[in-house]
Amino acid sequence: MDSVALQDRFDFASRLIEEAGALALGYFHRLGSLTIKSKGLQDMASEADLETEVLIRDRLKQRFPQDGFLGEETGRDGLGTPEAIWVVDPIDGTQPFVNGMTSWCVSIALVVDGVVEMGFVVSPARGELFIGRRGGEATLNGRPIRVAEASSLTQGMLGVGYSPRVSPANFLPLFSRLLHQGGMFVRDGSGALSLCYVACGRLIGYVEMHINSWDCLGAVAIIEAAGGRTNDFLAGDGLWKGNRMIAGPASLYPALAALFEETAAA
Repeated sequence: MDSVALQDRFDFASRLIEEAGALALGYFHRLGSLTIKSKGLQDMASEADLETEVLIRDRLKQRFPQDGFLGEETGRDGLGTPEAIWVVDPIDGTQPFVNGMTSWCVSIALVVDGVVEMGFVVSPARGELFIGRRGGEATLNGRPIRVAEASSLTQGMLGVGYSPRVSPANFLPLFSRLLHQGGMFVRDGSGALSLCYVACGRLIGYVEMHINSWDCLGAVAIIEAAGGRTNDFLAGDGLWKGNRMIAGPASLYPALAALFEETAAA
């Protein structure tokens, strides 16, 4: 895909993410009238999730009909052999969303020929818009951002993600090793938003044993544009099946990766 086509998609998605965020925020302001369903253990969905994703999917399909689409709520669309695939989570952090907490966001990523090219994450309840693209800069509300300058787990707070897809027995060794090394953690309910906090230096890193592509790829593009490093999430069919997530400054990455290696060896 040439630079003109990429720029066209970047400009369009930069506007679309704000439109989607405004729609989701409208639902957030009238939580009492929403229909909310359980998709599984600690896994919720509301009409806000579906309608926000449909808005994004339909806008993208109309503007770029040749592109593929992968969304958390509506699944795959147009995925024969597309050069470009949009990966969308309409509301990442639905559990906080339906409980009136502000730790949720809307995430859009574009993957081109197996490479994460650009990402857009809006936190409308907190008034923050994160954008990043490969070869470009990462921004928060239009201002450049960078990852923290950290080389030790003791130099700040680490985002730690968890879902019931991973058993407590597999998760707890990683968590224990982090604490024994003097690390401090936070879990805010949204993987994408926490990853964006890595991009802007609020968190020194983020780890999760399994996360889905729609929950992280938008933020992965932003972290990498902010000078950070992530694992090769798309390896091993990560786009469709999910993968582990390791993200932080290059100087801290070895310590973050070692949490997984030691866990696997335990």
